[in-house]
Amino acid sequence: MSSLKTEVLLREFQYNGVRIPDPGPELTVDQVRDLLTPAYPEIATASVTGPEDTGSALRYTFSRAIGTKG
Repeated sequence: MSSLKTEVLLREFQYNGVRIPDPGPELTVDQVRDLLTPAYPEIATASVTGPEDTGSALRYTFSRAIGTKG
């Protein structure tokens, strides 16, 4: 009889080429955004894509909103 092996993948976040470790697995993606906004203000209006399976983690990517001011 073969057995199944389950493995929990960690989350990681990426913004502007910077890999950001998961600040808390119990937090939702929106809560992580709120937590990271003081360090990365542009994340407040960024779009989120993911999760993408990298083999070792689930990656969420924040992409800056493109637009004009004024």
